Amino acid sequence: MRWMPWTALSVLILFFCVQAEASVSSDTARILPEVEVKAKAQARSLTSRGKASAREALNLVPGGTSLVDAESVKQGRTSTLSDALGYAPGVFVQPRFGSEESRLSIRGSGIQRTFHLRGIKLLQDGVPLNQADGGGDFQSIEPLALDHIEVYRGANALEHGSTTLGGAVNFISPTGYDAALAQARLEAGSFNYLREQISSGEVLGPADYYVSLSESRQDGFRNHAEQWNKRLFSNSGIKFGENAETRFYISAMDSKSMLPGTLTQAQMKQNPKQNAAANATGNQKRDFDLVRLANKTVFDWNEQRLELGVFWLRKDLFHPIFQVLDVLTDDLGGSAKYQNRKDLFDRKSIFTLGFNPAFGFTEDLRHTNVGGRRGTRTSEAKQKSRNLDFYGEEQFYAFEKLALIGGVQWSFASRKSRDKFLSDGNHSGNPTYHGISPKGGLRYEFNERSQTFFNFSRSFEPPSFGELTNVTGGGLRELKEQRASTVEMGTRGQEGILSWDLAYYYSWVENELLGLNDGAGNPLGTVNAYSTRHQGIETGLGVDLFRGILVNDQETADAEAGAAVEEDQPLREDLLGIERNPQGQDRVVLRGVYNWSRFRFVNDPAYSDNPLPGIPEHFTRFELVYEHPRGFYLGPNVEWSFKQYAADMNNTLFAKPYALLGLKGGYRTKKGISFFVEGRNLTNKIYAATTGIIADARGFDSAQFYPGDGRSVYSGVEIRWG
Repeated sequence: MRWMPWTALSVLILFFCVQAEASVSSDTARILPEVEVKAKAQARSLTSRGKASAREALNLVPGGTSLVDAESVKQGRTSTLSDALGYAPGVFVQPRFGSEESRLSIRGSGIQRTFHLRGIKLLQDGVPLNQADGGGDFQSIEPLALDHIEVYRGANALEHGSTTLGGAVNFISPTGYDAALAQARLEAGSFNYLREQISSGEVLGPADYYVSLSESRQDGFRNHAEQWNKRLFSNSGIKFGENAETRFYISAMDSKSMLPGTLTQAQMKQNPKQNAAANATGNQKRDFDLVRLANKTVFDWNEQRLELGVFWLRKDLFHPIFQVLDVLTDDLGGSAKYQNRKDLFDRKSIFTLGFNPAFGFTEDLRHTNVGGRRGTRTSEAKQKSRNLDFYGEEQFYAFEKLALIGGVQWSFASRKSRDKFLSDGNHSGNPTYHGISPKGGLRYEFNERSQTFFNFSRSFEPPSFGELTNVTGGGLRELKEQRASTVEMGTRGQEGILSWDLAYYYSWVENELLGLNDGAGNPLGTVNAYSTRHQGIETGLGVDLFRGILVNDQETADAEAGAAVEEDQPLREDLLGIERNPQGQDRVVLRGVYNWSRFRFVNDPAYSDNPLPGIPEHFTRFELVYEHPRGFYLGPNVEWSFKQYAADMNNTLFAKPYALLGLKGGYRTKKGISFFVEGRNLTNKIYAATTGIIADARGFDSAQFYPGDGRSVYSGVEIRWG
């Protein structure tokens, strides 16, 4: 019941804000808010670009990118990473058991990882969230404390120094310039789900601040799936004139998650709520505390920009699974990026140069699991990670509408482990990795709203300690770095009633890092695959089927659009980051994403040309929504996996296709009270949200399936003041 004070505080703030709004005179309500909003629109943070600037920067990338507006995410439940990124083209993200622990993959990155993270660089406001060895935790993100999300697929993440096949996801926080003075939100629903948040942001002369406190808990759809999270996210900035600003970030969280485990298909059909027996016997869970401090300083002058960043992150993990992992990690690093937008040979030019160093220090203790408690120690190791990434890119406009892009990145990584247990010999190791990753491409702009692009790139991905460490701890496995060559082409834009984001990619992957498990799901370790191929189509689409059905005030719509441009504010954006319904007209819109993902072995000695397991070949989410210009919305949505896909590399065990139906409606406004009601999986479909991966199930019904949530209903209310 530790969440009760947070509930009381949220209710108290809601009551206070409602009373405050009700007590303000009509004249004051008409004048004061308008003056304050205008001031915020004119003043901007240098360290955190707004949605309009972010959209402009993403459109300059000659490849797959997308922007997710947090306002659209907040139209429903905002609990998991799937809630936040589910409508981002090219992103496959599924909760493992209705929780924040998710499976995240872009273009087949980290395909063997159903847990934690690998192959994608996560950033908060441009500063890395990953640990130095490449791993990471999704609980490090609070979806309610975001302004927007920038997604860079594949080598298009070079701007952030990413070397991986998957690319990067940059979570952008609000600042005092774009946050409400006071905000409170409460969500509740099925499986005893409860989520509370309070936040505040304000500009105080040359300084500003934003702070968010949140707590969430749920019993979960399945047994032994309880979760509880507390989070603090804050930042404060100060300007030194018009051309310099520094911003400090402080984050802290306490995360506790029970792990229900995987089921066989027969068990899932019999009772999808049950947990794996071993998970309850071993009281398997994942608990950690995390503290993160960061700073970002920006100098912006004469079409030049210098960004400097530093960060420190400490995570204390207690993780009873088949053994007890007791891991304390300190990660620290920095970033430096210089950008010059001055013309070159009388042509538009954008030159970028950057350096990202990161260092990690880990104490890794392992014990036998005695009912979720530490038993006999089995290993002890001191681990050190080091990453040095240098990158540069030139974007040169050969013609007014044609930009040529060339870039290169040099990376060095080391993973050092010192065995301190020495019960069966010294298993220390110190592998190093280095590589050069070039990139070239072009972008042609048909007009200000539509373009096409092409690029070729190389990626470089050293293994994390999660891949290198043997199952019993101690020594490191002998693994090569994963490399890939990728070609990509596509188009994005908006014309009339149609908005689109379309990209095709093909990757030749060498030494792909694939993790193997035995038939019971126990990890056997990671190997380098012989040769694999990844190709796919990433599609985002929005179509206004009807406009002006009940409301058709085109003059008001044009006036609002003009005011947004005048104040350098973005037009309202939907889940795809494209223009939403302008004020003055109602509409019915169809929007969604479709990913075709064909990943396979090539002439593998063991698996021939089998498809790689774990990710569906065809996957789509779409919604049909009525939107009223005053903020009301209502419509159904569908999540659909067309075709069965393998859970083992020998392709003898398959997850079945499924389709889920949902319904969402509510009212959202920039000030005052907003609310929503949402129903999910309304047909109560039994399905596997995602799967584990093993080498060969031998035709048996192995326990490799994570059941998705059954029928559920959620509602929420939010109030913003000031």
